Amino acid sequence: MTRKYRLLTKKEIDQLISQGCSCDDWTNIQVAEQFDAGKVKTTKFSGNIKLGVFDKEFTFLGGVKKQAGISDATIHNCIIGNNVYIGHIKNYIANYIIEEDVIIENVDIIAVEGESSFGNGVRVKAINEGGGREIPIYDYLSAHTAYILALYRHKPKVINAFEKVISEYTKSVTSSMGLIASGAKLINCRTIINVKIGVNSIIEAVYRLSNGSINSSVEDPVYLGPGVIIENFIICSGSKISDATLISNCFISQGCELSKHYSAENSLFFANCQCFQGEACAIFAGPYTVTHHKSTLLIAGLFSFFNAGSGSNQSNHMYKLGPIHQGIVERGSKTTSDSYLLWPAKVGAFSLVMGRHYKNPDTSDMPFSYLVEIKEGSVLIPGVNLHSVGTIRDAQKWPKRDKRKDPNKLDYIIFNLLNPYTIQKMIKGNKNLNGLKMSSGKSSDYYFYQRCKIYNSALNKGIRLYGIGINKFLGNSLIKRLEKINFKNNKEIQERLKPDTPIGTGKWVDLAGLIAPEEIVKKLLTDIENEKITTLEQVDNFFKSIHNNYYTYEWTWAIDILQKRIGKKINEITSWDIIEMVEKWKKSVVDLDNMLYGDAKKEFSLNIKTGFGMDGEETDKQLDFEQVRGKFESNSTVSAIKEHIIEKTNLGNELIERMKKVL
Repeated sequence: MTRKYRLLTKKEIDQLISQGCSCDDWTNIQVAEQFDAGKVKTTKFSGNIKLGVFDKEFTFLGGVKKQAGISDATIHNCIIGNNVYIGHIKNYIANYIIEEDVIIENVDIIAVEGESSFGNGVRVKAINEGGGREIPIYDYLSAHTAYILALYRHKPKVINAFEKVISEYTKSVTSSMGLIASGAKLINCRTIINVKIGVNSIIEAVYRLSNGSINSSVEDPVYLGPGVIIENFIICSGSKISDATLISNCFISQGCELSKHYSAENSLFFANCQCFQGEACAIFAGPYTVTHHKSTLLIAGLFSFFNAGSGSNQSNHMYKLGPIHQGIVERGSKTTSDSYLLWPAKVGAFSLVMGRHYKNPDTSDMPFSYLVEIKEGSVLIPGVNLHSVGTIRDAQKWPKRDKRKDPNKLDYIIFNLLNPYTIQKMIKGNKNLNGLKMSSGKSSDYYFYQRCKIYNSALNKGIRLYGIGINKFLGNSLIKRLEKINFKNNKEIQERLKPDTPIGTGKWVDLAGLIAPEEIVKKLLTDIENEKITTLEQVDNFFKSIHNNYYTYEWTWAIDILQKRIGKKINEITSWDIIEMVEKWKKSVVDLDNMLYGDAKKEFSLNIKTGFGMDGEETDKQLDFEQVRGKFESNSTVSAIKEHIIEKTNLGNELIERMKKVL
């Protein structure tokens, strides 16, 4: 924006008056040196005003061209930069800095009333609708910071320290002047009060925006579309909100889309969430939370990498002390149509929930399971989702569907399906299943676990599937660690097997998308308590460091588990131990891929072809199906599975051959 201003000349004042402009005191208006009074018409000014140079032509929808300038407006106490177009303001614009290349047309009112923090510091009652887990939102809130703020209430010093620095940040952005940043477009809007509008934002036909920040970016603008009502909010780069969506007390992170009459209150939405038609109340929607159905309610829960089926519902109160209950659905889970969970409940990672569940199940140590309703209640089928082709498809699609174009990412995401967090759950799950078998007897028809029933056949299959998953992950890590190195002796192998850092052994946690060793998270909390970390930027850098060092930490965890499973320390492991482990890995990979192949084949069965070849014979049904769905053998997922078997078999054989050469 131009920084050198001057007072209007008498000639310019006379021209402005002749063009229908008015001002109580023309000396309160300052203009840029090259200001052209001919570009300002039928405008009433009051308060302190600064005006830039208007010498640019804008092209509107349909090829209509309009000259920069101001017309048919009331402007109070504003700084207006170069090449701004303002036209047809029904009420007024007050107390705003409007940067260069902004377009504002056909808007009722844009104003800042008193001092505003523009949504910063708004306390969102996520996860527990009754309160107690409030998260004060701010411009750069990450899923990981929010996770700690919401769920680490057993660390009051940490929470107090976080709230203090967030409060200080909130004070630093509090102002009596709003901002409409360069390149923003506001067209056909109604009421905009106490809103900071970021660079290149596109805001059209919104009904009401109140007390918020639109943190758009040059690389990834925010879009707000027709009919939305949004209050007490922060919206981050790349997000799109439209089609009469209603939002109150919410943080919406990067790359999110909320549309088609969606309704949300007291909720957090992190990277790449998609929410259409349904409603959310007091939810923590971690990265890639997806809900597309009008009849779906998400309430008082933590979700991530989650897909809600139509009619999915939860209850957060038992009609006693009010809506005080909460639920956790760990990463990668799905609910089928008309599923229901009575909170409190906890669902393990990558699980499928089918039917209605009233007994508050906790399947968190049984990942990749089905939780289904059978007439006698909740039935758990452990590990079965490991060989679902849908699970693999989900894991592959998430990185490809990352919509964030902003180079400054707020959320640090680990996409890996198999990682120390999910594998530690499988190890514990296997232990639990074997324990049930020992305590209740091998011949039992079924077992009870965390208010769920597990049938004998499902228990035995779960043990096998978890074993396959564990071997696959450990083999993947081992092969990656030893790739492209020709070892001469066992000592060289042992040196390579040594971890690069002691960090990583023990328990791992999922900080809403960021998989991390618990010990490094504890260090963060200790550093905050001891005031070694005192700024939000330092916290963000800590999370970034965890993300950057993920594979280093992962190997520390993997080699620790490998030693326990082999029964040897690193300095005792030989090439033959490696060969034995790789053989187990090869079998696990091939067995799992064959299961996936079989699961994919179901999608091409005779029953699936029902409804194809509408008016023809059996051959027409087959041909119609192939034209729409393609042939089984040429399906991209099927081809990828077959190629994966060959690729991984060759990879394992190559390492085995190198190990055989070790003396």
